[in-house]
Amino acid sequence: MICRKEILLVLSLLLLLPTPLRGAQTSAIETDAVIVLFEEPLGVAAKRVSDIYPALREELEETLEWRFNFRPAVLLIKDRQTFQKRAGSTLFTAFADPGQRLIVIDYSRMAANPSILGTTLKHEMCHLLLHHHIQGANLPRWLDEGISQWVSGGMAEIIMNRERFVLNRAVLSGHYCSIRDLATYFPAGEMPLLTAYEESKDLIEYIAREFGKNGILDILRNLKEGYAPEEAIRQSLFISLDELERKWLKDLRKRATWFTYFVVHLYQILFFLGALLTVFGFIRARIRKRNYRDDDIFFDD
Repeated sequence: MICRKEILLVLSLLLLLPTPLRGAQTSAIETDAVIVLFEEPLGVAAKRVSDIYPALREELEETLEWRFNFRPAVLLIKDRQTFQKRAGSTLFTAFADPGQRLIVIDYSRMAANPSILGTTLKHEMCHLLLHHHIQGANLPRWLDEGISQWVSGGMAEIIMNRERFVLNRAVLSGHYCSIRDLATYFPAGEMPLLTAYEESKDLIEYIAREFGKNGILDILRNLKEGYAPEEAIRQSLFISLDELERKWLKDLRKRATWFTYFVVHLYQILFFLGALLTVFGFIRARIRKRNYRDDDIFFDD
C-alpha cells in the first residue's frame, strides 16, 4: 500500500512535469529505493530504471562512502523537444534537480543507444548524492561535474555529437577556463561548455592519480563539514587551489603536446611502421625460402 505521504510526493512530482506532459497519461513505478515517472509508452524503460537503480546506488555508496538516505525520483521524457525546453539546451541528455531530488532523462536519446542509460543515471545520481551531503554554495561546479564524470566513467549529460580532443586543443591554444571561473557557472556555447566539462573531469582524474582516491574523499568530507572549497583542498592535499591548477595544467600540457606530436606526425609514423612491416615480411619470406631449400637437400640425401 502507498501511504498518504508517498501519494502527495508523487502528485508533487507530477506537477513538476513540463506543461506538454501534464495532459499525457503519466504513470509511476515505486520501490523502496526510487520513484520512476514515465509516459505509458516508456513502461519497459521505467522498469529497467527501477531494476538497475539499486546496483548503481550501491556502487556510488561504495565509491564515495556516503549513503543515499533519501529516495529520489526519475522522470523519463520520450519527446526530445519537450525535454530540451525543460533543460534549456540541445546538448543535454539528462539533468538533476537536487532541490527536488529529481532526475530528468531524455529517453529519446537513450532509446537510440540503450547502453548509456546506466551511465547517465549513475552520473545524475552522483549529483543528487553530492548535493545531499554538501551545501550547494559549498560545492564548486567543476568539482560537482568532475566527480560525477569520474564515478560514472564519462560525460553523461553531454554525449551526443561530441567533438574529440576538445581539451587538448583548448590547452594548447590557451582557450581554456580558469578553475576559479568554473566554481559557480559553466560558459555558454557548445565548445566552451564541452571544454569546461572536460576540464572538470580531467582535473578530478589528475587528483586521483597524484593524491589517490582518499585525496578526493578528504576534499568531500571537508566540504561536508563546512570548509570553504579552497580550504578544503588545502586541508586535504596540502597545496593551494592555485598550485593545484598549475600542477594540473603542467601535466595536461605535457600530455597534450605528445598527443599533438603524434597527430602531426601520424602519416610519417604510419609510413615508418608500414616500412618495418614490409622489411619484416621480406626477411620472413627469405627465411622460409631458405628452410624449404634445406628441406629439399635433406630429402635428396
